[in-house]
Amino acid sequence: MSVLAFSQKIVIRGGGDLATGVIQKFFRAGFPVVVLETPAPTAIRRSVALSEAVYDGFAQVEDVSCRKVSGPDELEDCWQAGVVPLLVDPAGESIRLIHPAAVIDAIIAKENLGTNRAMADITIALGPGFCAGKDVQAVIETMRGHDLGKLILQGYAKQDTGMPGNIGGISNRRVLHAPANGIINHKKRIGDVVECGDILLTVDGKPVKVSLSGLVRGLIREGIMVCRGMKVADIDPRIDINWHSISDKARCLGGAVLEAYFYLGSRGNNIHK
Repeated sequence: MSVLAFSQKIVIRGGGDLATGVIQKFFRAGFPVVVLETPAPTAIRRSVALSEAVYDGFAQVEDVSCRKVSGPDELEDCWQAGVVPLLVDPAGESIRLIHPAAVIDAIIAKENLGTNRAMADITIALGPGFCAGKDVQAVIETMRGHDLGKLILQGYAKQDTGMPGNIGGISNRRVLHAPANGIINHKKRIGDVVECGDILLTVDGKPVKVSLSGLVRGLIREGIMVCRGMKVADIDPRIDINWHSISDKARCLGGAVLEAYFYLGSRGNNIHK
């Protein structure tokens, strides 16, 4: 059995790759963490996303194990076993039953899907779509660059540019989008090395070709329905990248959220009230 260092429960909305960096920080710090997800997550970097537990019942990313549970009454058993529980609860209806010390919105939807300051004493959100001091107490900057991980206590994070971050000198060509509505069928797998022009997947039978050589770092789950224009894959030009481990960005954001939690707590949760 694991011994939890803190009694304060932490609810994290979202279990994608960036949210997983946040989950790991709080898990390692000894907090009882619960993840809330949608019935059909669309994470691209699935090898480092605990949201995969929605489909498989269980997911493991580095030292963090995550188990899908059916209700709040199963949370304590998971925590005592050193496992992070995941509830399918996109609306956050279980939050009032959990009574968390903090609610962290790590959905990265670039809009607020309902997180508000009434949910917990401490509320933190990642990225655009939230106003610190109004919607939540603190917003974390998610745009790569000098301000990545900055705590914002008044106002907004930088607006989404629609352009992927620059990696290896390449930006927009790294990300592939669905050419039509339809069902995903894989031709390659996460971790495969591909050449420019290779067919990575099909959507409703329509091929999606990679536009640069590199390593398949992200690939949306096979068999799910996607909409035209939806992000479906991510190619990294660095073929030696460790796609099994949490990214530098996710670790940075996780540390920033943990910092924000202790900072807000040290000020008595009275910021901008």
